[in-house]
Amino acid sequence: MSAVTYPVRVDASLDRHLSRWLWLVKWVLAIPHYIILSFLWMAFVVLSAVAFFAILFTGRYPQSIFEFNVGVLRWTWRVQYYAYGALGTDRYPPFTLEDVPDYPAHLEIDYPERLSRGLVLVKWWLLAIPQYIIVGLFAGGGTFAAWRLGSGNFHWAGGGLIGILVLVAAIILAFTGRYPDAIFDFVLGMNRWVLRVAAYAGLMTDKYPPFRLDVGGHETGGTLIFQAAPVPSAVTDAVGSQAAVAGSAAVLPGSQYGTGGPAPRPPAGRGWTAGRVVSAVIGSVLVLASVGLLSGGAGLVWAGSTHRVNGYVTSGSATYSTGGYALATDTVQLPAGVWDWFGKGLVGNVRIRVTSSDPAKPVFIGIAPASDVSSYLSGVRYTTLTNLGGGNGQISHQGSAVPAPPASSTIWTLHATGPGTQTLVWTAPAGDWVIVAMNANASPGLTVSADAGASMPGLGWIAGGLLAGGLLILVGGILLIAIPIRRAS
Repeated sequence: MSAVTYPVRVDASLDRHLSRWLWLVKWVLAIPHYIILSFLWMAFVVLSAVAFFAILFTGRYPQSIFEFNVGVLRWTWRVQYYAYGALGTDRYPPFTLEDVPDYPAHLEIDYPERLSRGLVLVKWWLLAIPQYIIVGLFAGGGTFAAWRLGSGNFHWAGGGLIGILVLVAAIILAFTGRYPDAIFDFVLGMNRWVLRVAAYAGLMTDKYPPFRLDVGGHETGGTLIFQAAPVPSAVTDAVGSQAAVAGSAAVLPGSQYGTGGPAPRPPAGRGWTAGRVVSAVIGSVLVLASVGLLSGGAGLVWAGSTHRVNGYVTSGSATYSTGGYALATDTVQLPAGVWDWFGKGLVGNVRIRVTSSDPAKPVFIGIAPASDVSSYLSGVRYTTLTNLGGGNGQISHQGSAVPAPPASSTIWTLHATGPGTQTLVWTAPAGDWVIVAMNANASPGLTVSADAGASMPGLGWIAGGLLAGGLLILVGGILLIAIPIRRAS
């Protein structure tokens, strides 16, 4: 496979009169682009999922989705070229998905008429693994967008070889006023590799990216070279408009990427206008939000059906131990306003069960205000549990004092003592509370297993509300995506 025939083409021209110091503030200047791209990449993720199923069932990548996703990659490449993916130009990137003929950075991807239904299942995660390893070295820490689409992270100059060489070039530029051509060529080759893998992982081609570093701003053997051409002001004023961009591009004689004539303009009313882009982005955000709501609702239904024991949604049992005199939870804070009006009705009654490792040995469990527990255990050796799910979340407190038998203290709001399993059922009021477990005779050394549960009377209503809200938002998001896709087709 040669660079000429690969369907992803990356082209760039180095500005010869770069500012020596502008690169120091480009991260600030590019913030508007970063904000917009974060939303565009959300749409990229959702539309790529739609394309995945379209390819799986039909063998075709919907062309309007393809044009949108190529536009997102193109926009990203321009911003990276301006910023710290290359620092190859001081010209501010345009806010559009379309190609801009006189901008010095370009990306074109050939539309595939047919794609393999089988490859779509494995190429983006399994077959591309060797490419991800290489691109991770180029981009740094695996921040490559195609590998972490869900994160919305489109910055691929994140400390890898690209970032290091661009920093070297920036320092040389500051002192000499020139960007070294050798570094530029190498940086462009690595960016070209990244974008090829991005297109492959984005399901835009079945051709495997070549393991070859094609350096230089222009791909050899017929790469698209764009020339400046006047564009009507009405076009340049609209973000994402269907400018006569393709018609302004000239192809080198002998190019394998075109006929040498202007590309046809899209029909009137077609393509990704600014309104359609905004609609697709909002729809994608709604779809992603609905996934969270539906997952939360389904999780509550699952918890209510599988973890409800004798009327209580109960956690798994965990084992805790201490060489001191007591096991105490971290402070449980129940704020008056929120807890009284919402939390108490949601949680209902709380049930706490504690069982000593020695069934014949009486165990004590009590609940008291945090300040009273602090006074009772002052100077005593005990352990605070900061991770109630078990594990190593513990804080050991040292001391030489011997506490009084816990049942003799009057600090407890609620307590139980005796051999076997001890259970407390508590309707928790607002306040700061601590739960304490001890040997009933206040001797040191304690190992218990414990679980906690809540009646959660409103669980069904909450789960139903999350599911219903998630479905409504999902339908709205789908409509906001489907309508612009259809009109852009």
